[in-house]
Amino acid sequence: MTQQADTLSYTYQTPEGVRQGSYLCWPCTDASIKAPPVLLCVHGLTRNARDFDPLAQALTEHYQVICPDVAGRGDSEWLHNPMNYGYPVYVAQMQQLLQQLMVKHDVSEFDWVGTSMGGLIGMMLAAQPICPLRKLVMNDVGFFIPKASLDRLADYVGKSTDFHSLDDAEAYIRDIAASFGPLTDEQWQHLTRYSVEERDGKLQLRYDPAIANAFSGVPMTDVDLSAIWQAVTTDVLLIRGGDSDLLLPETAREMASQDNVQLATFAGIGHAPALMARDQIQTIKRFLLAAG
Repeated sequence: MTQQADTLSYTYQTPEGVRQGSYLCWPCTDASIKAPPVLLCVHGLTRNARDFDPLAQALTEHYQVICPDVAGRGDSEWLHNPMNYGYPVYVAQMQQLLQQLMVKHDVSEFDWVGTSMGGLIGMMLAAQPICPLRKLVMNDVGFFIPKASLDRLADYVGKSTDFHSLDDAEAYIRDIAASFGPLTDEQWQHLTRYSVEERDGKLQLRYDPAIANAFSGVPMTDVDLSAIWQAVTTDVLLIRGGDSDLLLPETAREMASQDNVQLATFAGIGHAPALMARDQIQTIKRFLLAAG
C-alpha cells in the first residue's frame, strides 16, 4: 500500500495578522529510529506540497518529511493584501513553521530541499547567523536570476485559467511545465490532480492569482543575490536542469567552485527538474545521507 501523508495546519504571523498555513507530514517508516531527522521540501512559485510526493516517499526510511504550502498556494490561506506576497513573508512563514516543528518533534536542525522559490527561501535561511539548516538542496536556482527567465514566468503566472475538465488542465500543465523533464503519463496526471481545484464553480489552479503581483508595475531586471549567497556555509547540493534558463551554467559553475557545494546537472531538462525521476531522487538521497 502506498504510504499516505497527514495534512496538518498551523498559524503564523504576517504583516496583515495571523494566517493559517498547511503542510504534509510524511512519518518516518523506520520504527527503530526514535527521533528521526526532519527534512523540509519547499516548492516553486506556482506549485505546492504535492510535487514532492515521490521524493518524500523515497526518503521516509530515514526522515520525517515535511512539505509545506507557501502562503497563497495549495491548502495554505491566501493573503488579503497582494503586496505581501514576497520573500520577506515567505521566509518569515517558514521560520515560524521551523520553530513550531522544533518544539513538536524535539529537533534543533533540519535538512532542506527547495525547488526554485523554495531553494531561494532555503538559501535565505541558511545565510542567517543562526542557521537551522544542516544540508541544503537548491533545485535549479542560484544567486543570480536572469531577466529573461523572469519575463517567461510573467507570461503565465496569475493569468486567468478556467478548465472544463482534468484533461484540459493536464494539457495546460504539460505545456507550461514541459521543461520539468520527460515525465510519465502517471506523473503528469499526479501533477495535474494536485494543481487544480474547484473554486467558484470552476476548475482553477490551486494558487492565488495575486502572487503575480511581484511581476506587475515594475520593470523586470536581473536579480543578483550574491551578497546573501556569500553568507551560506551550509553543505549545498546544487541541481541544474541542463537546459535551464533560470540557473545559468556560469552561475552554477561559480557556485560549485566553493568547497561546500556539489553540482548535479541533468541533461535534457529545463527549469526545473521535477525530482520524480529515479536518478534525481537517488542523487538527493546520497547527498543528504552522506556523512560529514
